[in-house]
Amino acid sequence: YLWSLFLQKPVAFLEKMEPRRKHSTALHTCHPCRRAIPYRIYAVIHTCGIIALMYHHVLSLLTANNTLITCLLLLSDIVLAFMWATTTSLRLNPVHRTEYPEKYAAKPEDFPKLDVFICTADPYKEPPMMVVNTALSVMAYEYASDKISVYVSDDGGSSLTLFALMEAAKFSKRWLPFCKNYNVQDRSPEVYFSSESHSQSEEAENLKLMYEDMKSRVENVVESGKVETAFITCDQFRGVFDLWSDKFTRHDHPTIIQVLQHNETDEMMPNLIYVSREKSKVSPHHFKAGALNTLLRVSAVMTNSPIILTLDCDMYSNNPTAPLHALCYLSDPKINFGLGFVQFPQKFQGINKNDIYASELKRPFDINTVGFDGLMGPIHMGTGCFFNRRVFYGPPTSLILPEIEKLGPNRIADMPIKTQGILALAHDVAGCNYERNTNWGSKIGFRYGSLVEDYYTGFMLHCEGWRSVFCSPKKAAFYGESPKCLTDIIGQQIRWSVGLLEVTFSRYNPITYGLKSLSLLMSLGYCHYAFWPFWSIPLVVYGLLPQVAIIHGFSVFPKASDPWFWLYIILFLGGYAQDLSDFLLEGGTYRKWWNDQRMWMVRGLSSFFFGFTEFTLQTLNLSTQGFNVTSKANEDNEQMKRYEQEIFDFGPSSSMFLPMTTVAIVNLLAFVWGIYVIFTWGEGPVLELMLASFAVVNCLPIYEAMVLRIDDGKLPTRICFLAGLLTFVLIGSGYFFLK
Repeated sequence: YLWSLFLQKPVAFLEKMEPRRKHSTALHTCHPCRRAIPYRIYAVIHTCGIIALMYHHVLSLLTANNTLITCLLLLSDIVLAFMWATTTSLRLNPVHRTEYPEKYAAKPEDFPKLDVFICTADPYKEPPMMVVNTALSVMAYEYASDKISVYVSDDGGSSLTLFALMEAAKFSKRWLPFCKNYNVQDRSPEVYFSSESHSQSEEAENLKLMYEDMKSRVENVVESGKVETAFITCDQFRGVFDLWSDKFTRHDHPTIIQVLQHNETDEMMPNLIYVSREKSKVSPHHFKAGALNTLLRVSAVMTNSPIILTLDCDMYSNNPTAPLHALCYLSDPKINFGLGFVQFPQKFQGINKNDIYASELKRPFDINTVGFDGLMGPIHMGTGCFFNRRVFYGPPTSLILPEIEKLGPNRIADMPIKTQGILALAHDVAGCNYERNTNWGSKIGFRYGSLVEDYYTGFMLHCEGWRSVFCSPKKAAFYGESPKCLTDIIGQQIRWSVGLLEVTFSRYNPITYGLKSLSLLMSLGYCHYAFWPFWSIPLVVYGLLPQVAIIHGFSVFPKASDPWFWLYIILFLGGYAQDLSDFLLEGGTYRKWWNDQRMWMVRGLSSFFFGFTEFTLQTLNLSTQGFNVTSKANEDNEQMKRYEQEIFDFGPSSSMFLPMTTVAIVNLLAFVWGIYVIFTWGEGPVLELMLASFAVVNCLPIYEAMVLRIDDGKLPTRICFLAGLLTFVLIGSGYFFLK
């Protein structure tokens, strides 16, 4: 009865969404994962184990000599139990879907119009040629070209990016027909021409020379940092670059909207529009969410397509039929009324064999997503998402109209986009003060209030009653660039942690607010991400307290002769075995799983820890909110060589590595001392020693970087010295603490 109560909403939705297989025109099918039943059985067993552990903690609290130690262990286990519950909510009803785009019956001229939003912000961290390849790959979709409009938001206001897109517009006139005439599957020019299997025909070779010539011009302009007059070959755009005067800065500049290509004159070619919204130092701009809302308004004025695809600038299209996969759901009359978006997984190219930095992010992008899909649907992941435009204007049953009629989701945009009135209105709605006293960012569009606008917006849409679908075709729809530097990865996830905490400590907390609108399991699923930074609490406690206890001859866990000893063993091994099975069943390998769980510990002692610290400082007004763009430019050859060799690169000196280096040293000392004690006296703290040995094995790359390496990727001497000093302080103070 309880399972049916918890699952009645998702089950009903699945029954509604799964078409009858015998129906030959079915566009999609849904298959529950076989592992759901054994996972539900294990969930009951593990829950009983957690209850027993809490009972043991209460008994210890009543009889303990050192109440503080018991309280710290209890707090850590409460956090672990809660996070396990949030993970389990996504394991109870996972599903897999299959689409049949070849059965999509509409003629190309009847396809719905598609607006594509591509966001970039820094031409040096996000090279313009990367943006060009992403834009060209979606412009070349196996779709009616005149139905596609590509909007590129340049939040850095860079003339370099505009120049690159001007070059892309010219190249597209040759590239798009070539792709469609020869059924090219890799429609990113860089990927296609880098492949050994690309056509060697005369036309292909001429096109390759054109691409290399364009790439050379763009890279020369980027290197010089300025668009010289000699590089501008199109007369109609010569005056545009005059806007970049001495007073023009990335934080203070006027609106710039340039229609680089339009299908009114270029028959059967997509629209390509460059947008750099107005910026002012005295007006809030709300980071990426603000840029997306600007695109939402500008596109509403110009084309107002019913379908919107959002992409990061590095996430090029790898599957030319991706829009048809999305339309298999968005055009299904049985489900499209409440269907808000279709989310594709993020896939990354260039990741080394065993993914030492866990850059695939397999848990959030694959494992957890199939669990969400069995409930109300996946969260919004920030890129690779096809939206129903209507989703941004209130709940399915209650349309919230914007302040002017021309921004409404149902209006048919039938005016040429280069009409003076259309361009004037587009400039107006891209102004930095336009959103004042409106519903933008609160009830309309992407939501403001968190650095993780994708998670926050998806959560609010689900709370409004919209549903979503996870679409993962065999041929990946999109491929992107992942950071190859550990410092960049940790910095990116610090930003995520701060954004998640902003949601957690707001009125829209997934527990207090989510339970009013969502099922229990869906709310817990959202909690899994909102409370990510809380992992740092048990990782710090279990990474230091038992180890310091070993060194001082104290025991914080039950001895091997105590029956409670086996409870800890069962919970630890059971949790890790289930995590491993999740990873393998979704296509992972043992080595990747090991690296993934090791990086989880690294994040807990760096990203999550410092994310907590930064959020606390912001709350106390001791720090200001910022948004640092993650670098996608991997130009350090030595760093890339170490990455390919699967060697950890700690790069320049950074305090981010101090906590985990300290924990690594403490665990190594505890392990050596614990072994000595066992061999000397024949007995010792077994659980504490097992925990220390597990940590030591995970920390092997850190020890190597501290002692054995001399390359630039080793741990900086300053960090090693400070970690050693901090270890001495912790062990010294631990004596009085444990007493």
